[in-house]
Amino acid sequence: MSDKQRVGVVGLGAMGLGVAQSLLRKGFDVLAYDVRQDVLDQFVLSGGVAATSPADMARQCDIIIIQVVNAVQTESVLFGDGGAASALAADALVIACATVSPDYIEGLEKRLRERGIWLLDAPMSGGAAKAASGEMTLMTAGPDEAYARAGTVLEAMAARIYRIGSRVGLGTKIKVVNQLLAGVHIAAAAEAMAFGIREGVAPEMIYDVITHSAGNSWMFENRVPHILSGDYTPLSAVDIFVKDLGLVLDTGRLSCFPLPLAATAHQMFLNASAAGHGREDDSAVIKIFPAISLPEAAERRG
Repeated sequence: MSDKQRVGVVGLGAMGLGVAQSLLRKGFDVLAYDVRQDVLDQFVLSGGVAATSPADMARQCDIIIIQVVNAVQTESVLFGDGGAASALAADALVIACATVSPDYIEGLEKRLRERGIWLLDAPMSGGAAKAASGEMTLMTAGPDEAYARAGTVLEAMAARIYRIGSRVGLGTKIKVVNQLLAGVHIAAAAEAMAFGIREGVAPEMIYDVITHSAGNSWMFENRVPHILSGDYTPLSAVDIFVKDLGLVLDTGRLSCFPLPLAATAHQMFLNASAAGHGREDDSAVIKIFPAISLPEAAERRG
């Protein structure tokens, strides 16, 4: 057993599994819970311990990290059947990493503090590869007491840890800004590729030229290879950006702030989802454009 704090991770998706494995490599004792037994079994083989429920985990850990998709899942983890909140000890810490609305995370802190539990607002960015290598970016906010209880856990999860402020919600607001840019950049990359293909330029040539020109972006460089290979296996799905850009627009609406580019990108992802591509990689938003020829993974493999 390690003499470091025992840490629980709920949600072993592309990001959560990487975070849990990064904590293991740093010598932490890590419990994990996921609804998928095969993923839990994989984690146990790597040296972790499987919990039978979030409550089971909470009874054994002073810190739990919630790595689920949205507010609904966060709510279920904490307050649903077998939820963690009823089992966490007073002065325990919840590190919330899901992309949710600022209103939700602010309200969640109040509810947890009524139980004596601390909350750290800690959305993350960087993708599955950086999660696995412990090189994520964390956008954190919360009171000094929450940071003190986190100890070295944050450093084990991420290479860059931004401490935005002492008020829970500020980290989430930065994540909302990030998701605005990420969604718009993916949508713009898809539009640019579709336009170039429709004009008769070879897709590989578009990619090569743009990645060495001023029009490049991190999202263009990262997502267009999925289009070139015709492989839309989801790393981040179309429906993630239906949700996240929806949060962007909801937040702007509450502030009476216009977000025309975010609104257009949101409609593009909605269009792709309505056409049946919601569970495909977010680069599949290119499929909303008519009269373009896209490679298919099966054809490329054949």
